[in-house]
Amino acid sequence: MGAAETADQGSPRPAGYRRSAGTPRGEARRRELLDRVVDDLAVNGLVDFSLRRAARAAGTTHKVLLYHFDGADDLLQQAIWQLRQRRIANSLALADVAQPQTLAARVRAIWAALVGEESRVLDQAIGLMMYDSDRYVGLGRGASQQYMPALLAICPPHWPEQRKLEVSELVLAALRGFLIDQLTSGDTAGVEAGFEALARALDREEAASDLLVGQICEPRGSLWV
Repeated sequence: MGAAETADQGSPRPAGYRRSAGTPRGEARRRELLDRVVDDLAVNGLVDFSLRRAARAAGTTHKVLLYHFDGADDLLQQAIWQLRQRRIANSLALADVAQPQTLAARVRAIWAALVGEESRVLDQAIGLMMYDSDRYVGLGRGASQQYMPALLAICPPHWPEQRKLEVSELVLAALRGFLIDQLTSGDTAGVEAGFEALARALDREEAASDLLVGQICEPRGSLWV
C-alpha cells in the first residue's frame, strides 16, 4: 500500500482512476462507498483492514473500489479523515448544549465525543503512524488543521484571533495528551485531575479577557466612581 495524499479544500481529494473522476454520478458513488467503509471501520477497527474487507463492507468488489480509489492506503486515508469529521461534528453538537456556556464547560463537553465510537479507530491510526511513519504518514497529515476550526469556533467570539489560536493550540495538545494517557495507562482519575487543571486555566484565561474588555469599554467620568 502507498500513502499518497492530495488536497481539495482542506481534505484528501479522491485520487482513483481517471475514469472515476469528474462526474457528479461518479462522485456520489465514491462517497456512498466511502461511507460504508467508514461505518465498517467504526465497528471493527483497523485490524486486518484490506481492500477485500473494505469491498465486502461496501457490498462491492475490490476492482470497483480501485475504480474510485487509488489503492487501499488512499481509501484508508480518506476513511480516517471522514471519521475525524464525524468526531468533530459530534464534538461541536455537545459543545453547543454545554452548561454553562463557558469555554471550560465546552471543552469538557466535547470529551465525550473524543472517546466515542470513532476513538478506537483513530487511536489505532495514531499507533500505525508511530509504528511505520513512512508508510502511514498520510493517516495523520493535516489532522491538527482539521481539528483547529472547531476549537477556534468554541472560543469566546470577542477574543482576538491570535488569542483564539494560542488557546486552541493549548486545548488540542492537552486533549491529545489526555487521550494517549487514558489509552496507555487506563488512569481515568489522572485524566480527570488533568481536566480540572485545564478547566481552571481556561476559566482564568476567559476571566482575564472579560476583565480587559470591561476596562476598555467602561465609560470614564464622575458617574462611574
